[in-house]
Amino acid sequence: AARPRIELNGSMEKLLARLERRLGRFAVPNLTWIIVSGMGVVFALAMLKPGFDRALALDLDLVKQGQVWRLFTYLFLPPDADMCGLPRPIVMLFALYFIWLMGTNLEAEWGAFKYNVFWLVGMVGTTVAAVIAGGGATNEYLGMTLFLAFATLFPDYQVLFMFIIPVKVKWLGLLSAAGLVFSFVMGNWMQRAAIVAATLNYVLFFAGHWGDFFKNRRTLVRQRARRAQMTDLEKPATGTRTCAICGAREDEGADIRVCSCEKCGGKPRNLCLEHARKH
Repeated sequence: AARPRIELNGSMEKLLARLERRLGRFAVPNLTWIIVSGMGVVFALAMLKPGFDRALALDLDLVKQGQVWRLFTYLFLPPDADMCGLPRPIVMLFALYFIWLMGTNLEAEWGAFKYNVFWLVGMVGTTVAAVIAGGGATNEYLGMTLFLAFATLFPDYQVLFMFIIPVKVKWLGLLSAAGLVFSFVMGNWMQRAAIVAATLNYVLFFAGHWGDFFKNRRTLVRQRARRAQMTDLEKPATGTRTCAICGAREDEGADIRVCSCEKCGGKPRNLCLEHARKH
């Protein structure tokens, strides 16, 4: 069966359509290729010259001193490659492949302009989070929102968790969302504000979808309860009749009939099928 298409909420969809008509020509196609290639280059240079990646990290204190490139170059910081005891280059290869997989599928689903806007809003949110957090931030939350968007649009896609266990991305997405919720609940107000700011792109793109999802789910629950109630009312009160001759019970599988023949004196009497025929 075809995968149901997930639409953005109406106001967001109209705004993006209006912006695309005016600014769509400025959209950067194949943005994921650029980001993944940049991550690969940065990873290689950091392997050759340890500490190179620190020159690209988002640090607002250094941005104020003139290092404005940090507002953009933090996008190319590679993800953490220390995992499962495998060599870092191998883990990085799988990580970059998965980022490429998510990004290209999202761009194919939304188009280049909407996909660019998703990244742009994520960058703005990350910068705001850096301000709230006190000067520094990474692209971790931006990568997480990319994963949550992919898990929302392609929930049944299977990946190898820990390179061994096949699992659908929707379960990993739920696990990541639970971690965010836990951090939000347990953190202070600054941490909460930083999480909201950093995940602003996902909230804007999918708030309408989840609102409709839970609304429809409540409706389905009510409809199922109503159908179950109607079914119970329509069921005949059977299962408790007993044969007046042999004592066979209907709830034990006996076929009990109601007989009111002359031999029974014209009064209704419960008899099993065998005695109803022979009495």
